Amino acid sequence: MTGTGNLRPASPAGRRVLACAVLASGMAMLDGTIVTVALPRIGADLDVPLSALQWTVNAYMLALAGLILLGGGLGDRYGRRRVFVWGVVWFTAASVLCGIAPTDSTLIAARALQGIGGALLTPGSLALIQASFHPDDRARAVGLWSGLGGVAIAIGPFLGGWLVDGPGWRWIFYINVPIAAVVLLLARKVPESRNWRASGRFDIPGAALAALSLAAVTYALIDASGGVAGYTLAATAVAGVVFGLLFVWRERRAAHPMLPLEIFASGQFTTVNLVTLCLYAAIGGVFFLLPTQLQNGLGYDALAAGVAALPVTLLMIALSGPAGELAQRIGPRLPLTVGPLIAAAGLVLLHRVHPGSSYWADVFPGVFVQGLGMSIFVAPLTATVLASVDVARAGIASGVNNAAARIAQLIAVAALPLAIGLSTDEYRSPQAMDRAFGTAVLLCAGLMVLGALIAWFSLLSGRLAGAAEEGGEEVAHPQCTPNCGLLSPPLEPGESDRGDRRERPESQRGQ
Repeated sequence: MTGTGNLRPASPAGRRVLACAVLASGMAMLDGTIVTVALPRIGADLDVPLSALQWTVNAYMLALAGLILLGGGLGDRYGRRRVFVWGVVWFTAASVLCGIAPTDSTLIAARALQGIGGALLTPGSLALIQASFHPDDRARAVGLWSGLGGVAIAIGPFLGGWLVDGPGWRWIFYINVPIAAVVLLLARKVPESRNWRASGRFDIPGAALAALSLAAVTYALIDASGGVAGYTLAATAVAGVVFGLLFVWRERRAAHPMLPLEIFASGQFTTVNLVTLCLYAAIGGVFFLLPTQLQNGLGYDALAAGVAALPVTLLMIALSGPAGELAQRIGPRLPLTVGPLIAAAGLVLLHRVHPGSSYWADVFPGVFVQGLGMSIFVAPLTATVLASVDVARAGIASGVNNAAARIAQLIAVAALPLAIGLSTDEYRSPQAMDRAFGTAVLLCAGLMVLGALIAWFSLLSGRLAGAAEEGGEEVAHPQCTPNCGLLSPPLEPGESDRGDRRERPESQRGQ
């Protein structure tokens, strides 16, 4: 077997690694796109309230956000390919459980299990590329991975809508089985790698406290939007806050914390994560409600609702690369201010979408302008995260930012129905859905504006420097995270992250 760190993208072995990583990450991305398109049909088929649809999305996000940092550390310790394969198998088995789920409770539980698999395979996907390819070819390999992954996002609306309108919504989960079979077949010849200096215990208590805090807060918000009140709701909300405080206390004192809090000593890193919370909360809220508004409010079928937002994906595929290069030259402050403001304008345009609206006159302008704004800020956001810390912490920085984006979407899906007064079965009413959607897009536009203001007044001007420029090896896709390196000790003085800490192939184990 070829050793790690020496593959070329054009070689047969390099193509196998790239195909394996792209298909696996594409499977996870595809799942996220398809599920939102299928929500109205799931609600009608299972006859469930809005809260069940919120949990269908959030159970997956909750497990993924709470465990994704830990997933990267497992790959470091036990082997990236091994943990990646665990994740693919787990994700696929949970997908089958989602497909056969007879009730909403079973579906929600299966979605949580699916999120655990996603937390194992998502960081492992890019980690395989980082560890397998020659340093001279890593940027090219990651670029191919990112571009081909974008294709998976692009076909999601078509495939999801076709499956929901054709064989049924359960097939949005069954489709993962043949994809996973190909991934596992390719993974047999992917070289293994790991961080041979990884040591210390895993921060299991930290991961548990983070998950419990997110779960309690999410539960309280969803129950409140459903009209539930009383001591149980209040106790759950307080428990979420207490678990959050205990998580911070744990991370301050743990010898090997899941989240090293000292990374927030960088003001730019802290700022860009605040911006991430605002922008991705807006994105999560809009893409949760838009397919339902198009189907239940405007009478679109699932395929048409999925394709309606396709301009956003196409613009991001076409413009994210140039936007990232522009941010490298002029600095992140302007792109992270202008991009969210343009996206906010697109969301305001979506306020015109009502029952009877025309796609080209009303829906298309909104999603096009929103996609243009997102194309301007998504890549610079990632690049700024990597540039705000030293190269040795680029992996954990990207992992934290990815978790922040997931948490923002999780909270948005839980809180937005409460904020706009959409509850129980009202999402099935065209009039109630239209009223709520109009309020929601304005709130999300406000979050975009808030993110732009934070970026303008808090980020530094000038070219990006630091991890993204010095190391040249840490590149992140806006929807994924590289291997987080949680168990890697800090670099010793004079030690090179690309030299002294280079990965060793399995054949050199014990040497």
